[in-house]
Amino acid sequence: MIESNKILAIIPARGGSKGIPKKNIKQIAGKPLIAWTIEEALKSKYIDRLVVSTEDEEIASISKSFGAEVPFLRPDTLSKDTTPGIEPILHAIENLPGFDYVLMLQPTSPLRTVEDVDGIIEWMIEKEYQTAVSICLSDKTPSWMFQLTNDSNLESVVQEEVTVRRQESKNVYALNGALYLISSKELSEFKSFFTNNTKGYVMPKERSFDIDDLVDFQICENFLELKTGIRY
Repeated sequence: MIESNKILAIIPARGGSKGIPKKNIKQIAGKPLIAWTIEEALKSKYIDRLVVSTEDEEIASISKSFGAEVPFLRPDTLSKDTTPGIEPILHAIENLPGFDYVLMLQPTSPLRTVEDVDGIIEWMIEKEYQTAVSICLSDKTPSWMFQLTNDSNLESVVQEEVTVRRQESKNVYALNGALYLISSKELSEFKSFFTNNTKGYVMPKERSFDIDDLVDFQICENFLELKTGIRY
């Protein structure tokens, strides 16, 4: 039974962001970016506790105002540009033990819906998988990807013949950054969402945008304005 499993959802949101200053709380379609993730997660049928992991007082305050818990501030040492993404999750579960599954929800995926959240939980637990991450169909095949040499020659990143027609290429999938789900047992053992048995949960492309720069931000804002019917 899914309902018999205790699920902890963690939104990691540090204050520092070089690409977009204060990205996690920047206004997008009328709300702070992080609010879109909090509001969808709170609709879940399965999440028992939703917490935000941050070192930033302003992010903590805004997160609480939208209904998330911030039971602690994480150390600054776990909020650096170089901090591995798994470290805030491991820190959180050390402070919040007793859950069967841990779900990481990055605030930079504002188009993710509660259907996606509950969908991956149902899919993984019913199939008795131990860890899964969300992916989407890529519109680029690896055979179209290159590195540039110093003299501007194209150097293929894969050792295969370049496919000219997209229709002839195989389907490939990319991480979309929206959902990371793992059993506490597996997380304790591997200290990572990625093991030899990590499963891929497919999400539609229109909900798979991950905000990394201002172009991504504008695309997501346009989608959110279409969704709400309100233009800001």
